[in-house]
Amino acid sequence: MQPKNSQSADSTILDSKILDSNIIVALDYANATSALQLVNQLDPSLCKLKVGKELFTAAGPQLVEQLVAKNFKVFLDLKFHDIPTTVAKACEAAANLGVWMVNVHASGGSAMMQAALEGVNKTDHKPYLIAVTVLTSMNQASLTEIGVTNSLESQVLTLAKLTQQAGLHGVVCSAQEAHMLRTQLGNDFCLVTPGIRPALVGNQVNRDDQARVVTPADALSFGVNYLVIGRPITQAANPLSALQAIIASCINY
Repeated sequence: MQPKNSQSADSTILDSKILDSNIIVALDYANATSALQLVNQLDPSLCKLKVGKELFTAAGPQLVEQLVAKNFKVFLDLKFHDIPTTVAKACEAAANLGVWMVNVHASGGSAMMQAALEGVNKTDHKPYLIAVTVLTSMNQASLTEIGVTNSLESQVLTLAKLTQQAGLHGVVCSAQEAHMLRTQLGNDFCLVTPGIRPALVGNQVNRDDQARVVTPADALSFGVNYLVIGRPITQAANPLSALQAIIASCINY
């Protein structure tokens, strides 16, 4: 993991676990203009950024390079899943954009993941390489529908172990599986969690389209390293204030 440095938000010294940009803001936009309008309101010392399929398809690698030039660490969330040679070349190309993290699907298997790692290791800039276990939009019924007979928890653990054996740095997982993975795979394995939603009035959680969600503080208590948060920040009236409020809610972790 990267070193964690203390910072300040709203004149409050916040917990160092949060303020090494443990929050990754998901730029779920359809174009570069909208994404940059949001990014220009944020502080790279307080968050990292995630660029996914929609935005990357619309805006291309040029936007990623712009974000890197603004000193943001970028998680390129393209979930590569193809034959090993193709994935290796794609990961090498992603690393050459200067991204901080890139991912593949663990269900692509060991040979594909090892090829991906070889791809990023060919570059001078070697980003974290992580794998997706089971998408957080999926539940047990979703797995059964596609022919997976394992329980959801068992499938996540199987794919996470395969990822670790392949030499990757960590996985994308639900925070609900984080404690299990931390216990099984050790403290040096990186856990990145989407589906994070701040608690609303009455401690209810806004789920949007995620089936498995928890609050930021809960996720950290479960052993998550990086929290992927989108709409609670990007759709807020004041995105920076929303980000700072989420950071403040986690100061005890």
